[in-house]
Amino acid sequence: MAALKKSWLTKLLVWRAKHISQRQFVYMLSILVGFTSGVAAVVLKNLTHFFQHLLEGNLVRYYHNAFYFVFPIIGFTLVYLVIKYVIRHKVSHGIPSTLFAISKHQGIMRKYQMFASIMTAPLTVGFGGSVGLEGPTVATGAAISSNISRMFHMNQSTRNLLIGCAAAGAMSSIFKAPIAAIIFAIEVFSLDLTIASMLPLLLASISAIITSYFFFGSDVLLPFKIEDGFEITDIPFYLVLGLFAGLTSIYFTEMYERIQKTFDKIGSPIKRLIFGGIGIGILIYFIPPLYGEGFDVINNLIKGNPEVVLKNNIFHLDLTNVWSVIALLSGLVFFKIIASALTFGAGGVGGIFAPTLFMGSIMGNCIAKIINNIGFFKVQISESNFTLVGMAGLMAGVLHAPLTAIFLIAEVTGGYELFIPLMITAAISYSITKYVHPHSVYNMELGRKGELITHDKDHAVLTLMDIDKVIESNFIPVYPNMDLGEMVHEAVVKSSRNIFPVIDKKDGSLMGIVLLDDIRPIMFDQSLYKEVKVIDVMQTPPEIIELDKDKMTDIMEKFQSSGAWNLPVIKNDQYVGFVSKSKLLTAYRRKLISFTK
Repeated sequence: MAALKKSWLTKLLVWRAKHISQRQFVYMLSILVGFTSGVAAVVLKNLTHFFQHLLEGNLVRYYHNAFYFVFPIIGFTLVYLVIKYVIRHKVSHGIPSTLFAISKHQGIMRKYQMFASIMTAPLTVGFGGSVGLEGPTVATGAAISSNISRMFHMNQSTRNLLIGCAAAGAMSSIFKAPIAAIIFAIEVFSLDLTIASMLPLLLASISAIITSYFFFGSDVLLPFKIEDGFEITDIPFYLVLGLFAGLTSIYFTEMYERIQKTFDKIGSPIKRLIFGGIGIGILIYFIPPLYGEGFDVINNLIKGNPEVVLKNNIFHLDLTNVWSVIALLSGLVFFKIIASALTFGAGGVGGIFAPTLFMGSIMGNCIAKIINNIGFFKVQISESNFTLVGMAGLMAGVLHAPLTAIFLIAEVTGGYELFIPLMITAAISYSITKYVHPHSVYNMELGRKGELITHDKDHAVLTLMDIDKVIESNFIPVYPNMDLGEMVHEAVVKSSRNIFPVIDKKDGSLMGIVLLDDIRPIMFDQSLYKEVKVIDVMQTPPEIIELDKDKMTDIMEKFQSSGAWNLPVIKNDQYVGFVSKSKLLTAYRRKLISFTK
């Protein structure tokens, strides 16, 4: 059977090479990738809605709100069992795992990733996990794209492009916003915007949105059209909105990171499940709008119906009092990211795109209500417009994707009249958050490690390089108590190198180096063979490369600052080998050629 399969694939590849050019084949694959991403979005959304309707619509509505407390723990337990006994691999967060595959695995994603998110994300969100489905959809589409690319022997640059096509397809299918989806792929995955990449992204986005229309019809997540036009007198208020969006984005990022680090310290996944499950259960029991993605909350706010969202509040506040409404909505902004981070900490699988839109919409709505009711400004601004623009502001800050934020809100709402306030708010929010947090929530971990692909091509190529592949270990070591004669006979005459690492015999640590130039004046004087020791002629290396700590950019800087042609490498204080500048530059040139094909 395997031979038959191999023969069939081989024949297909041979036929393709003869009749279809590489560019045409990439176009065909981009359409296929867009379709598979669209199908992944359909499956994830339908499964999640099935669970959510079954649980929240029946058990809670007809029995008791106490089920809100129980659902998340059940969901996380099911996710844990599926991961441990069915998938049998760690399931990482959607978009960060895809970025990691691009930066460190040459765009190669393992086969289980094609179905891992489909099996776990609906259980997480459907049972109340306060996260979104956008990240899992992107991860699923990206994994399918990566494996299709490997099957047809695509090179690394094409694999990465097709992963970007999968991301564009996923977002296009979910939001029915094909242009914003393309911009999302370019901004988040740092794709180069060229003619060669633009057409595949466009084809994937079109393919995915057609797939979405086929399954969902004209239904959209944010069914709203702009009714209130933009007034030039509103600009100062949009400046204020941008400021608050930036501050809220910082709060989002800080809270998310702190809770994640807290859970990272808990070694047992069972303990994480229990703590996180109880935490999110308590929050959802007291604050039901935190259940799941929260798009119903967003749509009710845009339509001006906050009382629908807040009618079951635990304080039984009078919802005809606008300040009570503002206080309750502010609480949703405060607790949503806590609920999302607890969901991730407990082992849930999802994304942060939906929580970002949730918090942004409520923040914008609150600010508009405050301005309209404070009695100081004597103006009435559009609460629906501020709700929409608030989403863009938080997206720009949290995701570091201002263009995606602008075009997504404009596209899904037909709100191109709001382009100016969208640009103002997104620019201010992005600038403030970028100053405090250089990396977005998606890539903060990769950014700290220097493993993040960026639009800086030199940095991107260095990130893609593997230091292990340029380490040379054929340097003959010498020891500090060796005399000159032993060094000459046991190292110098047997080596083609002009540098010798000095190693401590006891623990294998690097003590220094000896250069051939240092001993050349005395190495032919046999009278010194017994008198001179290696420790007498060794010197400290100009720089040392620490394998566990130094990024490739750090290594290049060390070569630049030291002027050395060879630098020793250590790992856990143990000598490993040397890296030569010439080999490093050769590897860089090869990677650059591969990266830009």
